[in-house]
Amino acid sequence: MEIKIYTFFLILIILSSCNKKQEQYKQVSIGDIKYVDGYVGDDKCKSCHEKEYDLWKGSHHDLAMQVANDSTILGDFNDISASIDGVTYFFSKKDKDFYVDIKEIDGSENRYKIDYTFGVTPLQQYMVDFDRGRKQVLRVTWDVIEKKWYHQYPGDKIAAHDWLHWTKGAQNWNTMCAECHSTNLKKNYFVEKDSFHTTYSSINVSCESCHGPAEKHMNWASVDNPSGNHYMIEGKMQMEQLNLCAPCHARRAKLTQNLEPGESFEDQYMLQPITSNFYHGDGQIDEEDYVYGSFVQSKMYHNKIKCNDCHNVHSLKLKLDGNTLCMQCHVPKYNTAEHHFHEKGTEGASCINCHMTGKDYMGNDFRRDHSFRIPRPDQSVAYNTPNACNGCHDDKSEVWAADAIIKWYGPERLDHFSDALLKSNSDNLNLNDLEELGNFINDLKYPAIARATVIENLYFSSNEELMVLLEALEDPSALVRYNALIKFRSMSIQDRMSIALKHMNDTTKLVRIGAAQLVVGLDIASLNESDRSIVSNSRGELEAMLYSNADFSTGRMQLGDYYLQSNDIKTAIKHYEVAIKKDSLLIPVYSNLATAYSIDGQTENALHTLNTWIQLQPENGRPYYLRALLNFELKENEQAVDDLKMAIKLNPNDSRSLYNLATFYYQEKDLISAEKQIKRALKIEPNNNDFKYLLALSYRDQGKLEAAQLIIDELSKETQN
Repeated sequence: MEIKIYTFFLILIILSSCNKKQEQYKQVSIGDIKYVDGYVGDDKCKSCHEKEYDLWKGSHHDLAMQVANDSTILGDFNDISASIDGVTYFFSKKDKDFYVDIKEIDGSENRYKIDYTFGVTPLQQYMVDFDRGRKQVLRVTWDVIEKKWYHQYPGDKIAAHDWLHWTKGAQNWNTMCAECHSTNLKKNYFVEKDSFHTTYSSINVSCESCHGPAEKHMNWASVDNPSGNHYMIEGKMQMEQLNLCAPCHARRAKLTQNLEPGESFEDQYMLQPITSNFYHGDGQIDEEDYVYGSFVQSKMYHNKIKCNDCHNVHSLKLKLDGNTLCMQCHVPKYNTAEHHFHEKGTEGASCINCHMTGKDYMGNDFRRDHSFRIPRPDQSVAYNTPNACNGCHDDKSEVWAADAIIKWYGPERLDHFSDALLKSNSDNLNLNDLEELGNFINDLKYPAIARATVIENLYFSSNEELMVLLEALEDPSALVRYNALIKFRSMSIQDRMSIALKHMNDTTKLVRIGAAQLVVGLDIASLNESDRSIVSNSRGELEAMLYSNADFSTGRMQLGDYYLQSNDIKTAIKHYEVAIKKDSLLIPVYSNLATAYSIDGQTENALHTLNTWIQLQPENGRPYYLRALLNFELKENEQAVDDLKMAIKLNPNDSRSLYNLATFYYQEKDLISAEKQIKRALKIEPNNNDFKYLLALSYRDQGKLEAAQLIIDELSKETQN
């Protein structure tokens, strides 16, 4: 069976810090108190930093997670019933404890004790302690504004076995939430037992979440003449501050097991590019993107604006109201009808309504896009992207809005990276398009995240295109370098090895991991001692990343892919099996698990896996194709042919199934059928030399020697060239 490796980047939200680490923190005692990892608690900060403490107290950070009790629970637990999306709830209280009785859509009933609250407004969620150290977040949520129970994604009926069900991985606190709602979080996931022993120093987002462990700072402050090093992370400079905020306000993959205070973002995380599965084609927010991925697109970011230029970092409130906030930097004319063409004091005259459109997430939590873009209804006309004008004037057309922009500001639009993003998502790009996008990739005036995204969106094959990638490998942005590296995976192992070795000593962990991904499965025994050491080190960082995300179903699939590529079949199977156990609807894992079973000689398990896949996706031709290959190996030719025909029926453009069917007919001497099927395959892939050769053989055996010879001559010329 053929092997197809799927690479998924896990999207979870974790906590970070900011500066370069001064020293390794150790557990020491001050008096009778022992501070684990140097974390002392918020109360120790208050005596010297009372103003900041008072601003923080009662903030969303302070109330990020709390023990459930009368003062923290906002929801109505006064013997209230609710039925939502086929699930029935009964909320009650007994003594000091809060409970919810749930009747699921399958009829099962259970009572759960509420152990923790999560968040405070505009919604509050509730958590339940489960086995194996898991904490699960209930799907049912309290709307603090409307004072009612609701489901965040209404209309979805989620079965108990689904990964999205509240008892499964998608709502697992340890994996999905913990490090952004608590301080000094140690996930402590045990891969072999699939269990957690998660710990934290403070239950909420405390002072030390941002400023780092304060033990050494306390010691510094206690002496009469303290040194210049006060052992606190301040976040005064832009990148220093973003390294504090971005880890929790970004959609990204985790590279390390636990947060290390002082490390830079790209030594701990990989930022999700602005691809169309999470963003609109022009880069505007679509799925929940947590601000940072938008902000680094903006002119604000490139002009060194920081989070605290607009937000009070302790209270989390805006520093000023309305347009006054924007007028800190922008000249007064932008606050007049001469610029915005709306009556003063109206919604249309508000800067943020034109330049920071937003969307509701989690049911009622309105969040604004931080890419600070100029409305482009002309792009809406061409690409069906949203725009601020029609967001308000929803009774008007995009053409009307585009014409209004031309009337007010003229026919020319300012150069913007969104044009390249939209083009890179298009099909049938011509040579001029590819040249323009190649120039865009290496033009440093555009945002690095946009340039990295264009790299991800494109396929590179010609020498000119590969030269674009080679230049991108030297880019100042680690994200650009990483995305360029990954595009070399289709090259020969020798070429990949040469490129990988050059970047395995990169200054940024993200890039070193990308280099390691290029040579997964390589036998390093063939390398010299120096190169073996380099590869071993970067491979260790890659494995650390994979195991850091092993509590995800997709993380287990990634581990399975890694070991399958490394020819450790039994370990691959182990991780694939856990992936399916965690999420039976994780479709991509079925293909590689069936392949691994087949390689390992577990034919019955391979067939069972493919049959399960077919039951889950009867409209997908891929499992039929793979089952056909397996049936050919078992000499079940009749069943194999039926499977190939079904695969082709479901996907008429399945050239591989057509080729395999043609090959079977050729071997069975049914040359007419062989010719018919291989011609169909060649219509789909006219330049496939394997297909051409089979057609030549079919012609030859039918006595069509001249036609066969023409193809052979053509193939010979291509080989010589």
